[in-house]
Amino acid sequence: MIVTGPPMVVFPPSIDQPSPLTHNRISNTYWQEGKLKQPADSPGQPGTTGALDGITVLDCTQMLAGPLAGLRLGDLGADVLKIEAPGAGEFNRTHGFEDITAVGEMTTFLALNRNKRSVVIDLKKPEGLAVMHDLVRQADVLIQNFRVGTADRIGIGYDRLHEINPRLIYCAITGYGSKGPYRTRAGQDLILQGYSGSMRSVGKIGDPPLPSALWAADVMSGYQAVIGVLAALQARGKSGQCQYIEVDMLSAVLDAQLQELVTYLNSGRQPTRMKEASAHALIPAPYGVYETRDGWLTMAMCHLPDLGEALDDDWLRTLTRYNDGAVHRDEIYARIRPRFAQRTTAEWLEILDRCGVWAGPVYDYPQLERDPHVVATGIFTHQPQGDGVTVRTLRPPLVMSQTPLSIRRGAPPLGAHTAEVLAEKLGYDAKRVNQLIAGGAVGAAPAPPKEEAV
Repeated sequence: MIVTGPPMVVFPPSIDQPSPLTHNRISNTYWQEGKLKQPADSPGQPGTTGALDGITVLDCTQMLAGPLAGLRLGDLGADVLKIEAPGAGEFNRTHGFEDITAVGEMTTFLALNRNKRSVVIDLKKPEGLAVMHDLVRQADVLIQNFRVGTADRIGIGYDRLHEINPRLIYCAITGYGSKGPYRTRAGQDLILQGYSGSMRSVGKIGDPPLPSALWAADVMSGYQAVIGVLAALQARGKSGQCQYIEVDMLSAVLDAQLQELVTYLNSGRQPTRMKEASAHALIPAPYGVYETRDGWLTMAMCHLPDLGEALDDDWLRTLTRYNDGAVHRDEIYARIRPRFAQRTTAEWLEILDRCGVWAGPVYDYPQLERDPHVVATGIFTHQPQGDGVTVRTLRPPLVMSQTPLSIRRGAPPLGAHTAEVLAEKLGYDAKRVNQLIAGGAVGAAPAPPKEEAV
């Protein structure tokens, strides 16, 4: 049984988003009990189609980089079929943040798998692999993030699938690429951050290497995959030819440091920590984080005389060259840090804004949720999970005037769409689908129990 959820959520260019839900901080139990329903004024527009409407994507990925790529293609309108193994399904279904769940799924899975349909196929069975190959014949794009060599071994490598469908765009996301001594190693974000050199660009002398809490390597790799797929679709529209796309996480995280690495490669200069802590060892003071009377604020690089006006500091008023912030970095940090403890964050932001110094607050998540700009622009929204129940999520970060992005469906239960997809895409009749399920070649979500007559 396929449960039809609430209308999809479409985000037009005006960012005219739904007003924030009244229950801003709701316990996991509240969600599991299904008490939060789709708002009656949901801006669903069922007739709206995205830029990738009509494109079928086979998402054979797990964890973060690959599922994020599939999610964004789905947001753009593609029909994304999430291919999962029988049993537990994708990694994020069973491995979440402290096992936190909502509506019966790990929140990490809910976050990355909206706008997808779940199809369970056992690729180890010949019958299952045959079903997969039938889907490949009907697909436009396949994304996978297996270790190098695994896709070939299980029968879904590029060469094999190119024979089946010469128009298929094939995207492989790896840790280190398909060549080189590290090609068979698993790629993980923190490990890639360590290789990247970036962990020594923040802090002060004596600090340990400092990783970022943002999933930089994973997220950037996912977006690079989307860029590659979109470019390949455009090229195929002109030539009719498919392409093999490869994204490796190491290259992606290095690409995010173009300025730093080009500077190093052509001058030998690398980020070097100083006595005083900074947010980037190659950016001049006052670039950093400052404690105020009631919290913290961030401050970007600036015209130092403007900061002198904000702090009423005659010495800063004399530092008119941009590079003065680098020449006098430690002195500036040590001089200004104590000053910020004298006022609240809000007071300092008003002063800094007035003087033209770029600055902002340091939030925790509840503060972020209450921020007036975040509320006004509807960044936090909801996705339907069936039976009128929703979970909260973030709207897509893109705005497109003619083909707006949308959240058409929530993250799917394991195997919820196997039978539907095999009938719709491949023309399999119910008898054939049931035989495949009985033989374990494919899997389907169990039908809900029938209500007993009273």
